[in-house]
Amino acid sequence: MNHIPSQAPPRQVIVSGATGFVGRHLVPLLVADGWDVVAMGRSREKARDLPGFDGALFVPMELGQDVRSFNPRPGALLIHLAWSGLPNYRTLLHLEENLPRSYAFIKQMVRLGASQVLVAGTCLEYGMQNGCLSALTEPRASTPYGSAKDMLRRQLGFLRGDFPFGLQWARLFYMYGDGQNPRSILAQLDAAIDRGDATFDMSGGEQLRDYLPIEEVARQFLAIARSGQEGVFNICSGQPVSIRRLVERHITARNSSITMNLGHYPYPDYEPLAFWGEPTLT
Repeated sequence: MNHIPSQAPPRQVIVSGATGFVGRHLVPLLVADGWDVVAMGRSREKARDLPGFDGALFVPMELGQDVRSFNPRPGALLIHLAWSGLPNYRTLLHLEENLPRSYAFIKQMVRLGASQVLVAGTCLEYGMQNGCLSALTEPRASTPYGSAKDMLRRQLGFLRGDFPFGLQWARLFYMYGDGQNPRSILAQLDAAIDRGDATFDMSGGEQLRDYLPIEEVARQFLAIARSGQEGVFNICSGQPVSIRRLVERHITARNSSITMNLGHYPYPDYEPLAFWGEPTLT
């Protein structure tokens, strides 16, 4: 009689901030890819309404809250997305609350058995540097948000001396799509179109940025997780686009007659006029 070897159970992945912009698109991909998904977030009701979450175990969690009742399985992957206070990049909340709470949570998970940690960083870690930025570009953060993220990366590097684990750092550039922050430019444009506004107030629109649809952002996160490769990654398109062109394309896609009121707002002073990412993944 032939012995049929038992199949190893799927690897556990814990996603913090699972009901946020990235998480709501990443969790269904992880479920479909065969992972044993634990989705952590503030609201069970919110998770219940999201497609693809029925294949995940939901664990209520808020950064700073004691989650010792939950123990990851040995060898689990932690994808840390939870972060509040956005898109206010200047608030000290990032340094005073998000940074220590994120570090304490990640430390707890690796102490309990997580062997791989994938954290969402930000292109604002690069600060006021223009042009094409690679993952090897030296961070020069100039905002509390960018500084807090970069400091968390450095802290986790030191933590690996006491609790060895694989660290993956994914710097997000700009994103758009279902579930985006209502204060983001395309969400504001959609709201103006839906209201029937004749004009849309914006900056001069000449700044160059790097945008990806959220579905591609989630796909790149999954690719990084599956690779197991350690280090810093840029999640980006590598193709700069002006904000004016981005808005024009969206207006066309919406079949709208709204016109741009260029120059109504000044250009942001916390980021350079022209920067975009060099993709790490091929």
